[in-house]
Amino acid sequence: MHPAFSVIFLTTLIGVGQGLFVALYSAEVGASLGRLPAQDPRFYAVGSFIALAFLAGGLIASFAHLGRPERAWRAAAMWRTSWLSREVIVLPAFMAAVFAYGVLHGLELPETIVVGGLGAALCLALFVCTAMIYACIKFLQEWATPLTMVNFVLLGLASGYTFAAAYALFEAPDLVGMYSRWAIAFTVVGLCNRVATLARNARIRPRSTLQTAIGVKHSKIVQKAQGFMGGSFNTREFFHGKTARVVRAVKWSFLLLGFAMPAALLAAGLLSGASAFIAAAFVVQYVGLVAERWFFFAQARHPQNLYYQAIS
Repeated sequence: MHPAFSVIFLTTLIGVGQGLFVALYSAEVGASLGRLPAQDPRFYAVGSFIALAFLAGGLIASFAHLGRPERAWRAAAMWRTSWLSREVIVLPAFMAAVFAYGVLHGLELPETIVVGGLGAALCLALFVCTAMIYACIKFLQEWATPLTMVNFVLLGLASGYTFAAAYALFEAPDLVGMYSRWAIAFTVVGLCNRVATLARNARIRPRSTLQTAIGVKHSKIVQKAQGFMGGSFNTREFFHGKTARVVRAVKWSFLLLGFAMPAALLAAGLLSGASAFIAAAFVVQYVGLVAERWFFFAQARHPQNLYYQAIS
């Protein structure tokens, strides 16, 4: 598939926003149970609006993927059958819950736990909707697996908790350790899941062949041309156009930048107390997650490329 950077930034930015909100809410729940130190309401209020900024950034990025942005509202019309429509509905609802959570903390009102619980439920629903947009496509075998949903959830939580650790350096130093440890845990488990996905996808045998693509059963078929001289929507949107060497380089880059280096930087920050390591961990990880999401789209092999293999 052709990776659209608008969708790459949509999925990675809202993932950070979701993970950051979960980190904030988990700290408040922990404090209410006496397991974590209580924080000033400002910590939660400012953090909520930062999470909202990530979510808004992802939403704005998504508009670059629309041919007619003024008709974007129509995307919600098919909510009974379309995971994309459900995402279009759940995302604004989650943003509203995050906004309300921040405002309530800013006003120091007591209903934050209830509103935060609603936000957490919407956050989970958004993870499911976003991941199922891809996991429900059966003919793209690289995506059609429960590992896709696990990947979206873990990477969102990992990046959100990593950012929360960096944010806590300035607003809640006594939470830095907790956030960093959870960020490392989510990153390591996310790496295990991603490696399992890579191993699974490497063993996939395409269900379609050149024979089934064109309906000819002859054992020896060679395509000499794609049937027309110029490119088309099919050749632009369903293949990334990069060499195998570039794809391999991106794979090793996201494994290093998205997982190994952030975990190492967070661990170094915990052991040495150097805040620069924790702050750098989020920047490195986000770059790695952009590469990971590019690879996620590029690795999916659309069956139509069997027919247009001369161009792809």
